[in-house]
Amino acid sequence: MFFGFKTLILTAGFALGAISLAHAVEGEAPPVPHVLVYTNGDRVQGRLIAREGDTLVFKSVRFGELRVPVSEARVIIAPPGVKRALAVAPAQEDDKPLEEPDTPELITRLLKEFFGPWSGRLALSSQAVNDTHKRNDFTAEARLKRKWAKDEVSVSGRYNYSKTDNYVSSDVIKGNGQWRHTLPDRMFTVYRPAYEWNRAYSVGGVNSDYVLLQQEVGVGTTVLKTKNWEVRAGLAENLFDTWEQSAGGHASAHAESVFAEADLKLPWRISLAERAVYYYAFSTGNDGWDHQFEITKKLTDTLSLGLKHEIRYNDPDVHSQDYSLLRFLLGFDF
Repeated sequence: MFFGFKTLILTAGFALGAISLAHAVEGEAPPVPHVLVYTNGDRVQGRLIAREGDTLVFKSVRFGELRVPVSEARVIIAPPGVKRALAVAPAQEDDKPLEEPDTPELITRLLKEFFGPWSGRLALSSQAVNDTHKRNDFTAEARLKRKWAKDEVSVSGRYNYSKTDNYVSSDVIKGNGQWRHTLPDRMFTVYRPAYEWNRAYSVGGVNSDYVLLQQEVGVGTTVLKTKNWEVRAGLAENLFDTWEQSAGGHASAHAESVFAEADLKLPWRISLAERAVYYYAFSTGNDGWDHQFEITKKLTDTLSLGLKHEIRYNDPDVHSQDYSLLRFLLGFDF
């Protein structure tokens, strides 16, 4: 009887120990496994909370919060797929080092914390050519986007500068915005303001800088909507206001338009965005069109490579400059 009772106690003890160990592995393992490695080789498992100046704030699994000088320890991150095992297994020497504060991943996290629910992209493109002429070209773009249940808002800006020898051929600042509101039965309304300041435009060799404000107010329908594809079409009224330096005055025009849009997500983390607009002014009979196409390949969660193509021909506002643009862009997403 005594030995049976003792056996029962030992069995219960082992069972409770197993449950406690399982609970420790399941409950105490940090969501992102980190290892604090001291200069003497000692290791502590847990998660890096913050870096305050020259001090690492580390929450360990067994010892609670630790504050260790950077000179006395470093933090490594376990390879992908190793989470719970790290709570009971030591880290290996080939574990991935913690990224430094100036890495793209940390910059992305800081930008996300700053902009909150807004997502965005910063993109750059530049070239310098020296042959029979000396040419320099630079483009910078920035965009922000946010979605709600029935609304989507986006803003973007771009600066393009080109110089051949000592002649500035392009010096343009552009800004765009969009507010699309979803209605029942796949209908939507859209408002798109656009701003353009062309500081290198000339007519007959005479400088003729202009500022263009275009406003599009329209209604459309979603023709196709799936998990990865969305195609829209609609009608709009467009208002054009131009302030030209050489004329020293203000001119306005208006035109009706038909537009089509497509946002596609393709395999291999490739996305495609396209917008085509055909303008026709019933008051004058003039017509024109505008086409924008961009294909983007995400290299990582942070970096992307894009190809952008734009054409503007015979804009209803006769002061604005026709152009064609094809450019590769290196983007930084957040």
